[in-house]
Amino acid sequence: MSGEPTRLRVDALANRNRVLAAAREAFAAEGLDVPMTTIARRAGVGAATLYRRFPTKEALVTEVFADQFASCTAVVHEGLEDPDPWRGFCVVVTEMCAMHAADRGFGAAFLAAHPDALAVTEERARAEAAFAELVRRAQATGRLRADFTVDDFVLLLMANSGVSTGSAEVTRAASRRLVAYFLQACQADGPLPPAVPLGLDEVLGGAR
Repeated sequence: MSGEPTRLRVDALANRNRVLAAAREAFAAEGLDVPMTTIARRAGVGAATLYRRFPTKEALVTEVFADQFASCTAVVHEGLEDPDPWRGFCVVVTEMCAMHAADRGFGAAFLAAHPDALAVTEERARAEAAFAELVRRAQATGRLRADFTVDDFVLLLMANSGVSTGSAEVTRAASRRLVAYFLQACQADGPLPPAVPLGLDEVLGGAR
């Protein structure tokens, strides 16, 4: 009998891992609109088991993309540490958009609000603050246009989230081209229309 609790823990962990794997695959291919019941079916577990582990889709999304959220923050801080702020800015924009293009679910998850996931909210706030400082430094070099705002990067993320084709390779290529156009436009020459105030919460309707 002493081995029964251990067996239950092993089974529970296996179920959890199957749910996360199924959710990760579904979100990457189809976005966040995949029903929880569909994820449970693909994982080979009952809906009750899924909801016992993850009572809301937000909880599941947060767990599935925890590593990617941390990676985003790391990318921004690496850009901030680059001795060439313009180069750091270009690397951050390029890598962030590549991550979003590679995984439809993560792009939507990053842009979405997570009111019950304090760790995610704080992680994103740190990334935003670090990116704002990187923007300030890049502008101080004269390479990044003076009228660039963080809202412009949100605009790019919104556009990049819409780059989706039936082929992952074509999607990545289209995203790279979009980013290249964007970075050319960010250089400090040539006028643009006024910036549009687009906080990340502005895109919640389209990201869900």
